[in-house]
Amino acid sequence: MNWIPFDDFSSEEAGFSKLFLDYISNYTSIQTFFSGNVQERKDWNTAIQRVGAHSRDRSKLVQILSLQNKDFQCGVQTLANIDLLMNDNTFAVVTGQQVGLFSGPLYTIYKAIAVIKLASKLSADFPGYQFVPVFWLETEDHDFEEIASIHILNASNDIATLTYEEGIKNSAHNLGSVGHLELTESIEQVFQHLQSELLPTEFTTKVLDLFRSAYRPGTTLSKAFVYLLNVLLENSGLIFLDPNTPEVKQLLSPIFKQELTNISKSCQLVISESERLEQKYHAQVKPRSVNLFLHQPGGRFGIEPHPDGFALKGARQYFTTEELLNLLEQSPESFSPNVVLRPICQDFLLPTISYVAGPAEIAYFAQFKLLYEYFDIPEPLIYPRASLTIIEERVQKIIDKFDLKLLQVFQEKEFVKQFVAEQISDFKVEPLFTNTAGTIEESLNSLRGGLEKIDPTLIPALENTLSKISGNLSVLKEKTAAAQARQNQTALRQIDRVSDSVFPLSSLQERKINLVYFLNKYGLEFVRWLHQAMEIDKFKHQVIFINE
Repeated sequence: MNWIPFDDFSSEEAGFSKLFLDYISNYTSIQTFFSGNVQERKDWNTAIQRVGAHSRDRSKLVQILSLQNKDFQCGVQTLANIDLLMNDNTFAVVTGQQVGLFSGPLYTIYKAIAVIKLASKLSADFPGYQFVPVFWLETEDHDFEEIASIHILNASNDIATLTYEEGIKNSAHNLGSVGHLELTESIEQVFQHLQSELLPTEFTTKVLDLFRSAYRPGTTLSKAFVYLLNVLLENSGLIFLDPNTPEVKQLLSPIFKQELTNISKSCQLVISESERLEQKYHAQVKPRSVNLFLHQPGGRFGIEPHPDGFALKGARQYFTTEELLNLLEQSPESFSPNVVLRPICQDFLLPTISYVAGPAEIAYFAQFKLLYEYFDIPEPLIYPRASLTIIEERVQKIIDKFDLKLLQVFQEKEFVKQFVAEQISDFKVEPLFTNTAGTIEESLNSLRGGLEKIDPTLIPALENTLSKISGNLSVLKEKTAAAQARQNQTALRQIDRVSDSVFPLSSLQERKINLVYFLNKYGLEFVRWLHQAMEIDKFKHQVIFINE
């Protein structure tokens, strides 16, 4: 196992923002934008008191979570954790993600494992309290193309892309919240493609059976997503929350009403905080005048201010303020928060002590401190998710063969190939043969004077010998150059495999490769191994080596 400080990454694609780096290693420079430092015990104590003092409807929340998770066919430990939320000394450790095809990139499972481990760690560190892991399903996202594809390494160790085309062909239309879209028979085409690309192993049949059981025609993307994670994280106690239900939206209606009756207020607060942030860092998200969408026939549309009240962006539909508030009262499920309001909704519902976030999410939480104060909701501590790269034995052997440093393989593929090409080309064919030919010609020509004195008729024979040797050397040179080219080509193909595995598509492995690749090679126990190997409190990039 190796650890790489995040600021050691030199590649722009693998690199992390200055804001994130300061959050990890120079918190005092950015502390005014956050509610506390997760690396300080006193800040955890403060957060426990702050969140614990905030009243909320725990009984209704528990009722909703129980119904949802029973419908998700969760385990007994999950139901027990939900019951714990009835107690004022129980807090939620939360993470969230879009419900991507086959769970999306690897960092989805990393987030899930990290939130489970953090909840367990906090329960041990603060024995007077209980902490339960919660996964917020981002079912209301409308970007189908973003969640419809996955990348794997195929049997030839090349990157293969698999796409569920059913929604893509209609993506010009507003599909609304994609998490509740039902899978069609077209999903079988994805499985056929997947099976053709995967290296056949002793685990292939079992893995494909699991994914087919989860992603079957007629089920929704969100239910398929939860089914898969429930099986992989069996008995973990992870609670899933789907916000896109009438019961949840009913609880959230006060937040929606505050947003609609105070147009631009939350927007102004985020802009104000962003202006302060941008003096040193960057602003990750841009707020809207109204940070809500409305579900209507034909899709999910942004709500915008209008002289007569409100308009729906791209729908030519208008509401007076009274009409929209009446709709909120009658059908709160029609409303949906955008990225700015989503964490407010999350922490209004849940007694959230901490949110496990990726680097970009940490950046946008830096813009929300005033927003939390405006809605009178305690802001959670933002915990950086675990960041991992898994290096397989075959990849490690190539890295060792060419004496590559670990950081070198986290660079653009062409830079790595250039380094290796220069390394293996220390033997220069052209100068070697030029020098040898010159030496031979010089030696033979030294005979010329003596031969002329002995017998001038020997000179043509000398010239003929020189010509033959020169021709033979030329042939040998061509063969040597071809052999070296083959050697280089083999080496560069090996570097392709290293880059595609460790830094695929010029990005970190966790952002591109799907879990199914590793499950197929190492079995369903791979997730249990990952849970044991992952460390969540080092706040560095973890490199884990796995034997094949």
